[in-house]
Parts: sequence; C-alpha cells; structure tokens
Amino acid sequence: MSLVGKKFPNITVDAISHMGDNLRINVLEEATKNNQKVLLFWYPKDFTFVCPTELHAFQTALTDFEKRNTIVIGASCDTNEVHFAWLNTPKNNGGIEGVTYPLLADTTRNLSAALDILDAEWVYDAELNDEILEGSNVTFRATYLIDETGKIFHESVNDMPLGRNVNEYLRLIDAYTHVQTKGEVCPANWEEGKEAMNADRLSTAAYLSQN
Repeated sequence: MSLVGKKFPNITVDAISHMGDNLRINVLEEATKNNQKVLLFWYPKDFTFVCPTELHAFQTALTDFEKRNTIVIGASCDTNEVHFAWLNTPKNNGGIEGVTYPLLADTTRNLSAALDILDAEWVYDAELNDEILEGSNVTFRATYLIDETGKIFHESVNDMPLGRNVNEYLRLIDAYTHVQTKGEVCPANWEEGKEAMNADRLSTAAYLSQN
C-alpha cells in the first residue's frame, strides 16, 4: 500500500556518521524538528556493486540537496560496524570513502518492515510444519521524499539491479517546493524555471495549446 500523503513512520533507528559516531535517527523528527525536507534512500547491502555507485552519486549532489533545504540519509540493514568499514574503504576499491551523510543501520528491520520494502516472505514448509522466511531479507532500492511536516510526497522502489537517477529527485523536490510556494501544479517533464499551471480546465487547455 502506498504511503504517499501519509506521515513517515515514527520509528527511531541506529545510524552512524562518516566520522564513526553511533547515532539514533528518527527520520520523521529530522524533518519536523529541523523544518527541512528529507530524502531517504534504501539500498540492499554494503560491499556490493550497484550500491556504491548510488551512494557516491548522492554525495556528488549533496550540495544541490542542501541548497534545497533537504537532508540526505542513506539506509540499509547492515550494522554500524559494517557501514563504518565501508566508509573507510577507498572508492577505487569499491568503497564509499568520502560519503558524509548519515547511514541508517536498520538491523532490527523495524523501519524497513513498516515501509514494506524487504525482499522477504513467510511461507509454510510442510516438512517442518512451520513457516520459513524466503528471500534475501534485505531492502529493495526504495526512495522517500518527506516534507517539513513529515508527510511523504514521493516514494519509489527499484528492483535490486536498477540504479537510481539522482537528478530526478532534485526535480521532484523543485516541483513540490513550487507547489508549496506558488500554489500551482507542475505538468509532465516540468523543471525549475519552466511554466506551471493552475489546477483548472482552462489553465490545462492553455498549457496544452502551447506545448
């Protein structure tokens, strides 16, 4: 079930900073108490293949997110210790050295289960006469954009092999901010500086006649 339009779950999770400080982060509170938007992206595992390309891509765009009053947080089900080992592994050896935003360590899977983004399913095993867990029990590539009130205004989930386009999240933040500040709606392929519309039939007709 989609969580768009709903409050982000009020769950506090272990996390680590790039300096190795153990943290406790509540994403909902990060948004509401700091009056900032939050981009939370989940990836399957540390020390894998597509994952470091994404973490470095978000790091490259970090200043662009900060200019948009947006906090970036990464997340997986790995431990803080594994996160820190990866943070200290050089980029040219598949590591994420140089990443400076915090990483959630959802080892309990409380938050990822609440978001329903785990590759896991309980199935009945007749031989054992019990249920067993099938799947990797790690998260898909899920991404959440949360506004200053804690409301989720975007969610997306990619399968494991499919890396994300970081620029699309910048565009979505720009569009949502435009809606917040201007009261207009943003048509397909809208980008900052382009024409938006009023939410009525005449405005839509006028836009379509010009595009």
